[in-house]
Amino acid sequence: MKRSDVPSLDDLRAFETVARLGSVRAAAFELALTHGAVSRRVSKLSADLGLRLLEADGRGVRLTADGEKLAEATGKAFSLITDTLAEIRSNSTPIPIILSCERSLAMRWLIPRLSGFQDRYPDVEVHLSTGGGGLDFARDRVTLAIRRLDFLVDPEWTIIRLMPERVGPVMLPSLRKRFESGDYVALGSRTRPNAWEAWFDEHIDAPRPRATRLLDHHFLMAEAALGGLGVALAPQAIAADDVANGRLEAPLGFERDGTDYGLIHPKSIIVSTGLSALRDWLTAESERSFKRQVPENT
Repeated sequence: MKRSDVPSLDDLRAFETVARLGSVRAAAFELALTHGAVSRRVSKLSADLGLRLLEADGRGVRLTADGEKLAEATGKAFSLITDTLAEIRSNSTPIPIILSCERSLAMRWLIPRLSGFQDRYPDVEVHLSTGGGGLDFARDRVTLAIRRLDFLVDPEWTIIRLMPERVGPVMLPSLRKRFESGDYVALGSRTRPNAWEAWFDEHIDAPRPRATRLLDHHFLMAEAALGGLGVALAPQAIAADDVANGRLEAPLGFERDGTDYGLIHPKSIIVSTGLSALRDWLTAESERSFKRQVPENT
């Protein structure tokens, strides 16, 4: 068949829409054309082919035998074109990965490292948001989340264990003697207001503080410890870099609290090359981070 034997694509589209919807009026609405324009295109297609494609059926239309054959073919053809265009656009315009992370972990661990991923994968666009606890991936428009797994998780999620949560007292080296004597302020976070009590229950011989002060978030607590305001009961993930670099001390090490951090995404999501690379990088980075020589009790 020559190209000149193929009818106008506009006429074929008008016919396919009428055949699919069973109404010229409905087709006109979908195509944003007038009723008369759609009728003329379908009539022109019938004339060009020399075939009767539609018959009146009350207030609507119905397909003839030839019309049914052409409707099936045009439906498949336009669906194939639509799917192919969607695939091409998806490949040529990468969708950004929205990575949600708990605020303190993002500020103290993730952000200082994320440029390493972007340098290695410059074509993978990662947008960072902060949040904690459970989430609705569709509603929150999140691709991947890092969460401390201390809440009920959805069975439709894929969860990759990232690192265990370990906690311990951290302080400036100059405050160590005051900590050992009990002449210190215990710094905690309002997000875990009972953390010190739970820690003392497990360490009955540890020196009690002269006062306790709660800050809004763990990253503020860590900054307060760096500023010499007291001794922070800090997650290892929040304080590891400062301990490894000698800015803070963790004389009693860090101990597991029974929870883990995890990478979470819906099982139904299509794992793109970029998402797979980010998952692998985060997993490897967490392993590297906590193989450093930081005192640790397991």
